Amino acid sequence: MSNKHASFRVAAITGGVVVMLIALPDVGADEPPVLPVGLDAVRQWERWPLLRTGVRTYMRSTYDRTGGNEGADAGHFLYQEADDANVTLDLAGPGLICFTRFNHWHGSPWAHEVDGVRRIVRESSTADPLHPDPKATFLPADLFPEPLAFTWSTTKGADLSWVPIPFEETYRLAYGRTHYGTGYYIFQRFLPGQRLSAPIRSWDFATPPAADVLELLRRSADELAPRAGGAEASGVASLRPGDAAPLSGLPAGPAMIRAVTLSAPRAQALALGRSRLRITWDDRAEPSVDAPVALFFGAGTLYNRDGREYLVRAFPVSVRFDADRVNLACVLPMPFFRSARVELIGGTDPVDDVRWSVRWSGLADPADHLAHFHATYRDHPTPEPGRDLMLLDTTRAEGGGDWSGHLVGTSFVFSHRAVLTTLEGDPRFYFDDGESPQAQGTGTEEWGGGGDYWGGRNMTLPFAGHPVGAIDAAHARDPEDLIESAYRFLLSDLMPFGKNARITLEHGGTNESTEHYETLTYWYGRPGATLIRTDSLAVGDPESERAHGYRSPDASAPYEIVSRFERGVDHLHGREIYPAQRERGRSTTGTSEFTLKLAPSNSGVMLRRRLDYAFPDQRAELDVADADAPGEPAWQPAGTWYLAGSNTCVYSNPKGELDGPQHIVQTSNRRLREDEILLPISATRGRKAIRVRVRFRPVNRPLFPGRPMAARAWSEIRYEAWCYARAERAF
Repeated sequence: MSNKHASFRVAAITGGVVVMLIALPDVGADEPPVLPVGLDAVRQWERWPLLRTGVRTYMRSTYDRTGGNEGADAGHFLYQEADDANVTLDLAGPGLICFTRFNHWHGSPWAHEVDGVRRIVRESSTADPLHPDPKATFLPADLFPEPLAFTWSTTKGADLSWVPIPFEETYRLAYGRTHYGTGYYIFQRFLPGQRLSAPIRSWDFATPPAADVLELLRRSADELAPRAGGAEASGVASLRPGDAAPLSGLPAGPAMIRAVTLSAPRAQALALGRSRLRITWDDRAEPSVDAPVALFFGAGTLYNRDGREYLVRAFPVSVRFDADRVNLACVLPMPFFRSARVELIGGTDPVDDVRWSVRWSGLADPADHLAHFHATYRDHPTPEPGRDLMLLDTTRAEGGGDWSGHLVGTSFVFSHRAVLTTLEGDPRFYFDDGESPQAQGTGTEEWGGGGDYWGGRNMTLPFAGHPVGAIDAAHARDPEDLIESAYRFLLSDLMPFGKNARITLEHGGTNESTEHYETLTYWYGRPGATLIRTDSLAVGDPESERAHGYRSPDASAPYEIVSRFERGVDHLHGREIYPAQRERGRSTTGTSEFTLKLAPSNSGVMLRRRLDYAFPDQRAELDVADADAPGEPAWQPAGTWYLAGSNTCVYSNPKGELDGPQHIVQTSNRRLREDEILLPISATRGRKAIRVRVRFRPVNRPLFPGRPMAARAWSEIRYEAWCYARAERAF
């Protein structure tokens, strides 16, 4: 069976009431969907709500390994292979680099080593970095065009690229220079055998990004709002403080909201921004969207200091001013299955003549492939010293419990006093009970697409921006001008989860800021888990080892580790924030075998390992066999499990732009780490248990040339099997 679009037609529009006849899609709901990847994720942006089961997205960076803010999180390298090869990312494939961010031209030339082939990318300021090019571009320019890539001259501080870089076996990113070499990188892994919109083929370093994607990204939400092939309800409302104005005329589901637009007289823009948008799906007990209007549409305030046409010109949301009115548009697709209740709630001041419209169409995917849209607002007037801000904890969302879905963005106020130093705070995201951050950044403005606090200037791009806020309090033209906000949207680099998500943000370089934050987290989610832990082996525990048939002839005796995971600062102002914890495990230079139970109905399996990160560059070949098959195991290769680096890194941040690299060795007190690998679907489907064989393969490479080689081994503290399951059909 193949997926077909749902058919629908508008039967009548009378008195603002729309009656629709919608047929359910003629699809094979039991078939897994084809997942859009790379540029296809942009082309198929209307499938933003599609569950990405079997996809894992990670964010790595040059962050300070001690949890502090050394060098503004610049210059912390996994290893230095040569003076002009300072490695920040090292992966064993297959996978896809979705996004890279560098601070200005620092670090250029950058070497992208894809499947063993070194590809050199430069910024045009590289030749004379002491006199940077005011119209800087990436080189080769045709491979990194706007609006998939931008340099600091546009972003006000960063070189950004959403150009996808696929790799089949290995990928490494190395900086040629190390002065202020800061950056973060987002990459994705896929279950081998998964249905993808395009195969993962090694980057050819020759084919420019497709013109249709570039043209699509040049448009903003108000230009993308579909006007044909669906239906629309519209009206005029007057908002009074605290009162709810329902946007009526929406159909019974199933349907997909494709656009929400609001407009008010320009003189009442601030009051409109202080009202709230509230959306409740399918008669749920709590709204999934309950957010200040300004923040929902990408800005902390609708104050327009310099009379710009676009305050926000992002891909999914926009704020546009004309001579008389302020016009807001959102095209984030929002499916519902029985009903949708959309309301505007009056803020502190009345707003007259609010013109609104809601457009929708039928569904192109079956209900069990989709998730509801959410926008979770949190107010943080007094951040807790030492603790990250909690932007989203899905275990407490709408009644709590398990959720499946994906993170697609944030919009946030980081100061009400035009204070920019709080931007040193790093984003840290945890998914599916993970103890290590699956995403770790280098700073708040970096997450918002800028660098060096955007130099205090404003900018708006398709997926990142700093739309409002003065350079400092002295230059503010109005109290509203003191409000500083930023946004970041994820599409090709969205971050899926199958059980839960904890989205956190450090406030200030060591969680010491006292600024008043307001945060809005955009995500798609549906109740219930699609990633379920089915077994866990505690290495070093005799009973657990016996129950799982653990065998490792060359393993060490069990030993204890008292250490920490990589999180924020351990201590602040003399108070311990994250105490050390005790773990027990083994290390081996040989082969380990063990059995893990699965759900036979699984649609894929992820293995998670807890380890001692004191051992550098842990690499092993993985084989899997059916544990219930008679006779000797019939081993099937399952990939290379590789974790580059260790809790010892090399720090190089010389004062001079052209100074050579430094070789400063740093060892943090964070030895605990978790790592993951996705197994081939063919190796797990229909099996109740698998036998796993891990064969250690040492990487004989020093931290930098001339330094003695550290001891190599494979660390094992715990192995867990996580099975992917289909989403429940009912909401």
